[in-house]
Amino acid sequence: MISDLPRDMEEEVLSKLPMTSLRRARFTCKRWNNTLSKDWSFTRKYNGEAAKRKESQPIGKLDDAGVDIINVFHCQGLLLCVTKDGTRLIVWNPFTGQTRWIKPRDSYHRCDRYALGYEKKNNYPLKVLRFVDDYYRNLNRRVYKFEIFNLNSSSWKVVDFNPDWIIPYIYPGLSLKGNTYWFAENKVAPGKIGRVFLLCFNFTTESFGPRLRLPFRGRYGDTLTLSSVREEQLAVLFQECAPVYILKVWISSKVGPSAVSWNKVFLSVDMRPLIGFQFHCFAGSFFVDEKNNAVVVIDKTRGLPFTIRNMAYVLGENGYFKSVDLGDFAPMKCWPLVCSYVPSLVKF
Repeated sequence: MISDLPRDMEEEVLSKLPMTSLRRARFTCKRWNNTLSKDWSFTRKYNGEAAKRKESQPIGKLDDAGVDIINVFHCQGLLLCVTKDGTRLIVWNPFTGQTRWIKPRDSYHRCDRYALGYEKKNNYPLKVLRFVDDYYRNLNRRVYKFEIFNLNSSSWKVVDFNPDWIIPYIYPGLSLKGNTYWFAENKVAPGKIGRVFLLCFNFTTESFGPRLRLPFRGRYGDTLTLSSVREEQLAVLFQECAPVYILKVWISSKVGPSAVSWNKVFLSVDMRPLIGFQFHCFAGSFFVDEKNNAVVVIDKTRGLPFTIRNMAYVLGENGYFKSVDLGDFAPMKCWPLVCSYVPSLVKF
């Protein structure tokens, strides 16, 4: 009987199936459906096997359904999308096509920040973090709101929290192992610049952890972005502002909600003779190719409107450099984003 298979053997068999067969296999028995749609550990195992087979599968388009997206947040094959008008929120699995609209507790705001993650117990429920820390002119004061939406219970929870730090809007978060990491700064007096550090939101404890050390000392105007390596480690890109333009990338050796340690510099490149400008703080998303000791940075060209293009810049050892035109004109206020995407069969 299928249901009599040991769990490890069951996962081993399922991990060998091609992606197109997994959808049908999910309905073979209830236990397999639970394994394929709810077990994040199996998802990681399957993604590893699929990568060995170099298997790929086309994904759908959300705009085919008439949904206009302005921002996305990625978490292990799932996307949390914010509509262009800033009033709607949707979770989308591009591989299976499943979508789910999330209604606000009261209303969404244009300055809201979001993250998608999951709890590491109780069947790994998906959760959405929504927070705003912004100055409201009509109220003449800053407003703090921290709320968590549980997709299992379809309910919002208000978190009473008044931090002594801020997460600047220019810094997007990064999901890793179900939690989310951000660059943050200490709150300081007007006109002064706070120290930059790393913060992690733990979706299991539903709280922010302590300040985490970065391998550099940044300042206002520097480019700072996060990426993940093999869904196991953090990578951080740091580029000094003019006139130096030195770009450096580090990869963590250990990372968790309460502690992080860093390896030595993975790559250091003087960008001044290569492109002559600094990657924008809104852009500069990147991914790391450990095997070839290279980094690919996504940004835009500089120039007049209607001439700006989305670009990929490949940086490697011994001065290796290559620029690739991605073939799209880039709207002035839109910035390209790259993330390490692998298909997921998780349902929500």
